[in-house]
Amino acid sequence: MPELPEVEVVRRGLERWVAGRTVADVQVLHPRAVRRHTAGGEDFAASLRGRRFGVARRRGKYLWLPLADTPGGPAGPGDAAEPGGGAAYSVLGHLGMSGQLLVQPESAADEKHLRIRIRFDDIGGTELRFVDQRTFGGLSLHANTPDGLPDVIAHIARDPLDEKFDDGAFHAALRLRRTTVKRALLDQSLISGVGNIYADEALWRTRLHYERPTATLTRPRTAELLGHVRDVMNQALAAGGTSFDSLYVNVNGESGYFDRSLDAYGREDEPCHRCGTPMRRRPWMNRSSYFCPRCQRPPAGSRA
Repeated sequence: MPELPEVEVVRRGLERWVAGRTVADVQVLHPRAVRRHTAGGEDFAASLRGRRFGVARRRGKYLWLPLADTPGGPAGPGDAAEPGGGAAYSVLGHLGMSGQLLVQPESAADEKHLRIRIRFDDIGGTELRFVDQRTFGGLSLHANTPDGLPDVIAHIARDPLDEKFDDGAFHAALRLRRTTVKRALLDQSLISGVGNIYADEALWRTRLHYERPTATLTRPRTAELLGHVRDVMNQALAAGGTSFDSLYVNVNGESGYFDRSLDAYGREDEPCHRCGTPMRRRPWMNRSSYFCPRCQRPPAGSRA
């Protein structure tokens, strides 16, 4: 599943190519693509027609397009506004394992796994397409909270690149949890946007084993870990994200290339970039953890 850098790359593309445009028509070509919109595909399409998209937003691995008011447009959820003038509803995008939001010329051939098409009222321009091979992702319409988040993701914590992320509160939460450091990094109620790839990368940089108990982390150690989480994510952003196959691409269909800079993830049996010891992989929560057995010593009692 795409993590924060990959989703942010898509968000920036939507901000450039979609924000401010008014929806002329919506075609839902596969019902699973709107299964989280409980009223169904026809309602989803009708609710978007005539609405104008605001600036794309993101929290963690989720992104959304607020529906701004459109004077003279048909009645719809976007006509209601929150206090302060924010949009009352948003289209939430969940990319799942293989979802893609692509900005394509209207004349471009349909992709094999095209699920939703959104056309705009500026005839002859580009259209927004949701393509999803595995149909785990989708688009849905949700009411916003007073903070402007779709209500279904209001429980998601701020991400480490959010200027309002509270480092001290995160450390305090870690100390109170009876868990291990990688589980905590993937807990979206503690810190959002971090997935398996960037957790392994940050832990390698911090020289922490993935099974290290969070209760043993000092405040300076937590600060160091958060610094490396931010560094690796910013570096991935600069490289357009991490792409191991053609499933993750930006809105123009281009792959990221941060996979060339990975120090831990996917490097089983390759020499550690720091000490030369062969990297190891261990099964972990239906995933894999990659680490250096010398630089990232396992805690006492660990079977790693």
